[in-house]
Amino acid sequence: MSNRRWLALLAAPAAIAALMTPLTASAAPATPARGIEIIVADTAFGPALAVGSGPWKNYTLYYITSDHGSSYGCTTVLTHTAFGTMSCAGPTTDKKAEWPAITTPARPVAGPGVNQAWLGSVYRKGIGYQITYAGHPLYLFDYSPGAVTGEAWFEPGTPPWHGMWWLLSPSGDPVPWAGTLTTTRIVGGKTVLAELFQTLDGFVNFPVYEFTGDIPYYKASCSASANCARAWLPVLTQAGGPGWADVPGRGVGALGIPGRLEQATWFGHPLYLFGNEQLKSLSNGKVIPEGNGNDIRAFGGTFTLITNP
Repeated sequence: MSNRRWLALLAAPAAIAALMTPLTASAAPATPARGIEIIVADTAFGPALAVGSGPWKNYTLYYITSDHGSSYGCTTVLTHTAFGTMSCAGPTTDKKAEWPAITTPARPVAGPGVNQAWLGSVYRKGIGYQITYAGHPLYLFDYSPGAVTGEAWFEPGTPPWHGMWWLLSPSGDPVPWAGTLTTTRIVGGKTVLAELFQTLDGFVNFPVYEFTGDIPYYKASCSASANCARAWLPVLTQAGGPGWADVPGRGVGALGIPGRLEQATWFGHPLYLFGNEQLKSLSNGKVIPEGNGNDIRAFGGTFTLITNP
């Protein structure tokens, strides 16, 4: 806004005398920037956070399980992949970022149903002030408002963001899909229990693991430890448990874990995904998981594949 530089001349002698005193022009006060509003959207998977104002209004928001504290699985580092050079994160308009951050020019604003106390921002070099909710940095993914195409994208190694992408609920918890337990063949020819997730390679059946440190039907010890659950992601599901295909339904179940969440089980054993699962490209253009998390000892137990389910 331009400065006001006009002075109205007054006819009264006192006013004319006042003109002899030098005056300094002052800028009009700028309109304070307003932060981006965050709202609750009704998605196919349940209530989840979305953008409520600005150019990305009504776009759905996501978080990744490998972000924690001041350590980020989703960064601005450019990575060479089979799909080209890309980064995980970047400013909102960054076309090389697979998951652009949602940023704000001022303190973000909570819409109806959003907890203002949990809403904040973190400054990240190369990004700006990224909005956070319950400590989770928030990202965009979809090409149109209202879409939820980023739900349940698993990116352990291709690209190497080492985490799962979920919608985020107003309570600060992930919003999982139900999922489907099935089987897959891993490198080496073994058939193992698996679950289908989205990737840049399309849908992939990822092997799932059980943990000897758990108590079947009773306690998922790894899921109760933040460090363990970041490396070995609980296979989340919706109430009632996952569906199944090519495996006996009597083995499929669910167990309540912290955060009012449900973890898929196999004959009572809580199931996990390996955050560093590797995929091998085949000559036909398809990919096959390696099952490289098998027999890893960590967090007081051993993670093993479930063979011949």
